[in-house]
Amino acid sequence: MSSRFLAIFVLILACASVPARAQDVAAPFDGELQRLAEILGGLHYLRGICGANEGNKWRNEMQALIDAETPSGERRTRMIAGFNRGYNGFQQTYRSCTPAAMVAIRRYIEEGSKISRDLTARYAN
Repeated sequence: MSSRFLAIFVLILACASVPARAQDVAAPFDGELQRLAEILGGLHYLRGICGANEGNKWRNEMQALIDAETPSGERRTRMIAGFNRGYNGFQQTYRSCTPAAMVAIRRYIEEGSKISRDLTARYAN
C-alpha cells in the first residue's frame, strides 16, 4: 500500500511540475520581444537626456509589455536584461543630447513600431 501511495505521489508531483517548465520554454517571438525590450530601454535613456519630459513613459511601456506577456523565470530575466542592455548601452555612449542621439531615437521608434505591428499581426488573437 505504501509503495502505491508513493507512486501516486510521485505521479502527482511530476504532473504539477509540467506547467511550470512549459512557461519557461521560449516562445517563437521571444527574440523579437527581447529586441523590443532593448529598444524601450534605449528610448528610456535617450528621450530623458534629450529633454522629452516623458518621465517613466518608456519604463512603463516595458512594464506593460511584461504584464501583457507575463513571462516567468528565464524569459522574464531575458526581457529585463534586454531593457537594461538598451539603457546601459546608450548611457555609456551619450552624456548629452546630440544629433546622433536624435537619429537613434527616430530609428528606435521606427523599429519598435515595426516590431509591435509585426507581432500583433502575426500572434494576436
